[in-house]
Amino acid sequence: MTTLPIFSPLEARVLGVLIEKEKTVPDTYPLSVNTLTLGCNQKTARDPVISASESEVLAALDGLKSHALIIESSGGRVMRYAHNARRALKLPEQSVALLALLMLRGPQTAGELRTNCDRLYAFGDISSVEAFLDELSDSETPWVVKLPKAPGSREHRWVHLLSGPVDIEAFKASPQTVRHGSNEIDSLRTEVERLNKEVTSLRAIVEKIQNELGM
Repeated sequence: MTTLPIFSPLEARVLGVLIEKEKTVPDTYPLSVNTLTLGCNQKTARDPVISASESEVLAALDGLKSHALIIESSGGRVMRYAHNARRALKLPEQSVALLALLMLRGPQTAGELRTNCDRLYAFGDISSVEAFLDELSDSETPWVVKLPKAPGSREHRWVHLLSGPVDIEAFKASPQTVRHGSNEIDSLRTEVERLNKEVTSLRAIVEKIQNELGM
């Protein structure tokens, strides 16, 4: 029987960020601990929003190393980190992308996952997302679980189990988050994410220049 690794919330966030940034900022990947920390602490596309220190992120990396999930490389004087999730977890790219989103953004519906996953893996339709979620849920040891519909909601949300069992009743009792889908809000979200990507890229360039100058 497959035994799932159990991650702390920060370990899950760190792994999710590494999976995300591999696709969204390939020019600056693998990540330095500074850039990785910024990714963990983003104010957008994160639920919950956290404020982790670099030392806490390093401790989370050490925890993930014990599951063979981290690949270290030296870039100048700065250590850089990449993930090894597909091989270590023995899952296809689609499943890894969905788990990453659940680790980064919390419970989501299949429709939300398809929209949010666009830059990690482009699913053709919602049914393909649901098929991979069902596969993860029906595994000998489930990776995800479908939550009861919240009051007023037409769709089920999904949550990952990589941080241990979840309290279904707590999710059932909590009010459903209202998500706005207007074009204006979607455009603003996309613009913010684009700017965050540019800031991360510029920071990496500055780090590279500092390394070359021995600063």
